[in-house]
Amino acid sequence: MAKSTTTASDLDTATLLERLAEEKDRLFKLRVQNATGSLENTAALRTTRKEIARYETELRAREIEAAEALATEETA
Repeated sequence: MAKSTTTASDLDTATLLERLAEEKDRLFKLRVQNATGSLENTAALRTTRKEIARYETELRAREIEAAEALATEETA
């Protein structure tokens, strides 16, 4: 089955935080498997790190957007 094409920007913040936590947990498990030599797909490390970066980037963009909205609200 093909992977869902839902992007980070389509998710609400709560779901985004939940998925970020899941991916960080997955990365930890992959690192343990890699250290013990039982990891078969080493590319999973890279893709998981990239997913984490995508989620963190979207969260930071939302944080900046909220701060800018607050700043313009205060000056108006």
